[in-house]
Amino acid sequence: MTQEINLKSEITSIQTGQRLDQTLANLFPDYSRTRIKEWILSGAVFIDGVVTDKPRIKVLEGQEITIQATLEEETKAEAQAIGLDIVYEDDHIIVINKQAGLVVHPGAGNSDGTLLNALLHHCPNIELVPRAGIVHRLDKDTTGLMVVAKTVEAQTHLVTALQAREITREYEAIVQGTIISGATVDEPIDRHPTKRTHMAVVHNGKPAMTHYRVAEKFRAHTRLRLRLESGRTHQIRVHMAHIGHVLVGDPVYGGRPRPPKGITPAFFETYMGFKRQALHAIRLELAHPFTCEIMSWQAPIPEDMKLLTQALRLDTQENPSIII
Repeated sequence: MTQEINLKSEITSIQTGQRLDQTLANLFPDYSRTRIKEWILSGAVFIDGVVTDKPRIKVLEGQEITIQATLEEETKAEAQAIGLDIVYEDDHIIVINKQAGLVVHPGAGNSDGTLLNALLHHCPNIELVPRAGIVHRLDKDTTGLMVVAKTVEAQTHLVTALQAREITREYEAIVQGTIISGATVDEPIDRHPTKRTHMAVVHNGKPAMTHYRVAEKFRAHTRLRLRLESGRTHQIRVHMAHIGHVLVGDPVYGGRPRPPKGITPAFFETYMGFKRQALHAIRLELAHPFTCEIMSWQAPIPEDMKLLTQALRLDTQENPSIII
């Protein structure tokens, strides 16, 4: 599947002397600088009707710029009929409430059965968009809201907004230990120096910031609301483990489950039966890439986290004098 792109504009006096790639990025902000450079190098850009393949050439006032390009299929994956909980959809974006157990993008050990495969089935034209329009990810066992772009233009806008921290992503989590008050974790994250499938707080890693506040206290656990300033892999899980409050059910960063003392058999069964990290992307807010309207969505807490929360409340009521 392909899509023909035909764009035209005229250079103004303000743009005179600028590089061609810089000028085109400003003239056509719906497309990324990387894509524009690819178009120049491939001979899809014309100045006054003459093809040019030099991104650094200087432009002059009055020159007519034309782009005649073809968007080729970007995503080489199989469309699969996988059920999606679609919260919102229009011609430009899809907002999804991702279920636990669904991998976002194919990778080692997950060649299919992913959100990307589901998107290709739901919206076949999305194969023209890099990564099938996926602009941010959730871990396999994290539930909640994700936005997906249905067009290249929408993806460019969303990626730019994400990098500029203009998209609000809030999460709900249940962590081990009691936290007195909210705070911010501002620690760089990168690959673990020895465990290559893990992430860690690393001195020379990429900047990462997580804000959190206390939503509810239990006798040995805390329910948190968190907001990301950045979006590093496993960011919340790594930052919470770093400050000594690992997410309930997180085997990667928390090790074996550690139920509190004095619990009932019913609580033990619920606690030990929670087999994923207790993390849910509960709220998403962004400016629509086409209308610029501020839009916001909330995803209800999934049933397994509701049951865990209820069990923690009951445990706190039954053991008010036991301090962990």
